[in-house]
Amino acid sequence: MTDTELATRFRGRRVLITGGLGFIGSSLTRALVAGGADVALVDSLAPEYGGNRANIAGLEDDVRVVVADVRDAGVLPPLVRDRDVVFNLAGQTSHLDSMRDPLTDLEINCHAQLTLLEACRHLAPAATVVFAGTRQIYGRPRYLPVDESHPVEPVDVNGIHKAAAERYHMLYGEIYGLPVSVLRLTNTYGPRMRVRDARQTFLGVWLAALVRGREFEIWGDGSQLRDFTYVDDAVTAFLLTASDPAARGKALNLGGERAVSLRELAELAVSANSGGSFRIVPYPEDRKPIDIGDYVADDRAIRLLLGWRPKVTLEDGLARSLAYYREHGQLYWGETE
Repeated sequence: MTDTELATRFRGRRVLITGGLGFIGSSLTRALVAGGADVALVDSLAPEYGGNRANIAGLEDDVRVVVADVRDAGVLPPLVRDRDVVFNLAGQTSHLDSMRDPLTDLEINCHAQLTLLEACRHLAPAATVVFAGTRQIYGRPRYLPVDESHPVEPVDVNGIHKAAAERYHMLYGEIYGLPVSVLRLTNTYGPRMRVRDARQTFLGVWLAALVRGREFEIWGDGSQLRDFTYVDDAVTAFLLTASDPAARGKALNLGGERAVSLRELAELAVSANSGGSFRIVPYPEDRKPIDIGDYVADDRAIRLLLGWRPKVTLEDGLARSLAYYREHGQLYWGETE
């Protein structure tokens, strides 16, 4: 089943996406609009984060866009009031930024999440809520692959706050009966991701460098293991989770087609670009304390529960992403570049 076919489950339903002008939010928007949903987006468009109006090019007349900060208590209640489904993707994703400015991370990743849940509790208690969580809550893996029973031991402020936000969602489901679910994402990549810096993922920086003929860096020795979820596969997971009652009250890992070392990933990206160069450099001192080492997700739970599995190979996903930025890169590099 394609995402468009899956999105027809939402035909005529009223959907709100927080962080809707961002990478995953806009990709989800495209599927939902194609499926006939009534979609409203809220995004702060703050330059530090992932929102970009170019992400919904061609859909401007098909969605309602509210440019506002979800930390503002007055923003969410009127948006939530008539919604059937809420995809909660608004958040601060930079681990390093969270260490430099922990209070802002607290406001976005905790306070704003409670504001949304309170609005849902009072104004839309039947609305299905799907929260975009992160594998970062696990911290440094004690074992691989990491399943949902792994201890929650974040190594940075962002991970602590995202773990708290996840728990807020689950608690509101348990105590107030909100139909909530959580997806723990891992290294989502693809068209429309932020590539001007590493605030969303290092892979975006690599892809931007390749398209622009620049050398990129691997931090460490290149042996670190990671898995990657192509954005279309992530969208499928969100649609399945929101439309299947079996997912309610569950926190589920997403994974990738396979795990690779960072060096292998770099070689695959260079091959997909038909050329490019990289160098291996020591891990930056400010990032070394919050590096998690190897990470590979055990995503059997969502495969068994919802029938989800990644369909896009890493080679194909890298090729699609590079093609997108060759055509649209000027909309993503940054004003001064």
